[in-house]
Amino acid sequence: MNHRLFSLRAARLFLATGALALAAGGAVAQLRVPDSNAGTGLRLPGASGSSGGLGAPGASSGARGRAPVLPPADAGPAAPLTPESPLSPGAPLDPGPAAPRLGPAPSPDPAAPLRGRAAPQPQPQRAPGADGQAEQAPGSPPATATIQLVDRVVAVVNSDVITLGELERRTETASQQLRERGIELPPHDVLQRQMLERMIVDRAQVQQAREQGMRVDEQQLDRAIAGIAQENGLTVAAMRDRVVRDGQSFQSFRENVRDEMLRSRLREREVDSKVQVSEADIDAFLASQGHEPAAQATAEYRVAQILLRVPEGATPEQIESQRRRGEELRQQLAAGGNFAQLAASYSDAPDALSGGLLDWRPADRLPELFAQAVATMTPGEVSPLLRSPAGFHLLQLVDRRQASSAGTSAMTAPVTQTHARHILIRPNDVITEAEAIRRLSDIRQRIEAGTADFAEMARQYSVDGSAGRGGDLGWVYPGDTVPEFERAMAALKPGEISEPVRTPFGVHLIQVLERRTDEASPERARQQAREALRARRIDERYEDWLRQVRDSAYVEYKLDAN
Repeated sequence: MNHRLFSLRAARLFLATGALALAAGGAVAQLRVPDSNAGTGLRLPGASGSSGGLGAPGASSGARGRAPVLPPADAGPAAPLTPESPLSPGAPLDPGPAAPRLGPAPSPDPAAPLRGRAAPQPQPQRAPGADGQAEQAPGSPPATATIQLVDRVVAVVNSDVITLGELERRTETASQQLRERGIELPPHDVLQRQMLERMIVDRAQVQQAREQGMRVDEQQLDRAIAGIAQENGLTVAAMRDRVVRDGQSFQSFRENVRDEMLRSRLREREVDSKVQVSEADIDAFLASQGHEPAAQATAEYRVAQILLRVPEGATPEQIESQRRRGEELRQQLAAGGNFAQLAASYSDAPDALSGGLLDWRPADRLPELFAQAVATMTPGEVSPLLRSPAGFHLLQLVDRRQASSAGTSAMTAPVTQTHARHILIRPNDVITEAEAIRRLSDIRQRIEAGTADFAEMARQYSVDGSAGRGGDLGWVYPGDTVPEFERAMAALKPGEISEPVRTPFGVHLIQVLERRTDEASPERARQQAREALRARRIDERYEDWLRQVRDSAYVEYKLDAN
């Protein structure tokens, strides 16, 4: 009797295990629907070029997907879902192998609803009372489910994915912005591929920033959101309503801003901070400025560019392919092609979606290659194909004007200098921003009460390089500091101490010691020459750095494979 009872229980366990395996093996999860990240038309102040030149928060990726988990080795290849597939919504499921799924594996619960495509399997008959469930009637039809394709992967970037929904929303945002600028839209498939490349570069930058430990906490994000609202003449509540009205969740909008901040910080660390200008560089620059004609020294240029990026370590065949492509574009322009449309369609530069258009700049703020090319061009003219470390360039001189503040004349006009010192506390994992503000407020009260000395407090608490000098910054010219710091400093009278001031570097306490008017001192001329050279080299290095970021990322395209 015991032997029969043991055999019956074993048989029931075997049947139940088989049902679990059939149900789990046939189920395929559908892709997660990411939050919408359509553009809102709101402008992000200080958005880096990595945003693709969109100038709108929709430019960066929204919700994140996960890398696909491959099916078991014996599952066979997955059948693609196409518009012609019989697996349309509402159609019965036909037998077939399991397809790859995204996300965690489904729970092996035979009672759970099947999602996605599964082969119909007859349910094994259960022994009465084996699990408390009613026995399936013999001859009853197998259970069926329906499939709804909600999204699909169009690219894998390292450990992340880009979905078709994200790409379509980004493409629609770009289309809207091109229309607003009066630029003729490229064909949809051309613009879509252009946007996919930009999303790949953006995603790779965000991943690299996070790998380096960069984080944007909620307080920093809240301040950035408030700044965007102020820049657009809105309250945060009104901006939230506008974002939602434009079809984007506010949480997705926040994540876009967070990603933009991460890319900006990564650029500052990897590009801006590594650009050096020597005294010999300044000497050579000032000497060259003295030999320029006065009209050229004070000229400002509006330039548009098309960049065809050449991968790092490219083969001669790849380089020649890009060169031929550049010559073909130049022929199209010579035949009357629209420069802005071709830039939006084919340029790899961050400013492509603004028609490749750069801001007004004096020659000393243009990359040296550009400055030499436009010096002899007339408005409307297109340059020959130019080669740089980043790739091939085509330039169009859009316009030229004279500006008294450009060139060497800017180095000779009187200017007010400020002698200031500061204490900097940088929020981190240990010190929150609120705590940094509290500490600096306490230090300010102690200094004003005469119980503490500013220089001594700076040596004790400041994390800036000036701490050893008591926080002394020396004589500061306009433009030497970030705008938030400069505005707070300009509002102070000599001897006054500011309230805690937030900047991208942290929280500051600022004291103005004295002011003076500088009459074209050699020191000032050298400082402005240093700034001009630094700005030029940052632009040149940034293009090359973006190429390295893109080339170092693992990318798998799936746009045409689904």
